[in-house]
Amino acid sequence: MTPFTRDIADYPGGIVLPVDKPFRWTSADVIRKLKYAAIRHFGKKNLKVGHAGTLDPLATGVLLVCIGDACKRAQQLQDSPKEYIARIRFGATTPSYDLEKEVDRTFPYEHITADAVAAALKGFIGVQEQVAPLFSAKSVDGVRAYELARRLYRRGETAQIDELSLQMLQRNTIEITELELLSFLAKPAGDGQNFFAPPCGVEKVLVHDGKTEPVRTASSRINVADTSHLGLPEATIRIACSKGTYIRAFARDLGEALSSGAHLSALQRSRSGSYRIDDCLSLDEALSALQA
Repeated sequence: MTPFTRDIADYPGGIVLPVDKPFRWTSADVIRKLKYAAIRHFGKKNLKVGHAGTLDPLATGVLLVCIGDACKRAQQLQDSPKEYIARIRFGATTPSYDLEKEVDRTFPYEHITADAVAAALKGFIGVQEQVAPLFSAKSVDGVRAYELARRLYRRGETAQIDELSLQMLQRNTIEITELELLSFLAKPAGDGQNFFAPPCGVEKVLVHDGKTEPVRTASSRINVADTSHLGLPEATIRIACSKGTYIRAFARDLGEALSSGAHLSALQRSRSGSYRIDDCLSLDEALSALQA
């Protein structure tokens, strides 16, 4: 990518950087990293940097980073339709509905086939009500839902998490416009790692102001459970949907529709509005454009 000039005034509408968010990084981690680089690059301490729609730590894919006046369009960008590629494992649930928490319950799964999944998907097309995961940033009486979920998890009261999410979280109206079963494996072999990107847990070296210091990547704080050894059936599904759709909640609901349980084993946002994954820069590429 051509490096940006040093004058933010050269970008009167601001800058929208489509970044492929790394695995095990939070969206806030990415913004902090790029904001620091952008402030140094443009020499503007009060420069606004934000994003148009967060991604869970274990998800990868399109994260739209807004710099300068582009922050004024963040809500418009966030409201745009999304597309995801989700890998869903059947026969077990986790409190977070993905691999950030360990398995809490197991279910029968021998009856789940590709045809059964394809038939169940038809029932999810259209406008519908969805309950967000309790492990989410939804507000419950002024408290983030994930704070309550973490307290229950630490006390080992995982069975209450689903029940409380249904009782306490308001149902949101969403729309799923397309569902496509890309693949189904009755007994996959895997290593428990995200299949879109490798874990980012190694030591890195950050050089600034003439000093070199080791820095652990943001990923080191994020747990990844391994459910691959359970030999559970797994479907890869393309999902086109409206803003506000929780794909973790979709995995939960799909498992229930198949008289079983389910959790996400990987998730990639493949499109946000007109921005596709092929348009994205890696985090290193985005940083390079702001450091040249």
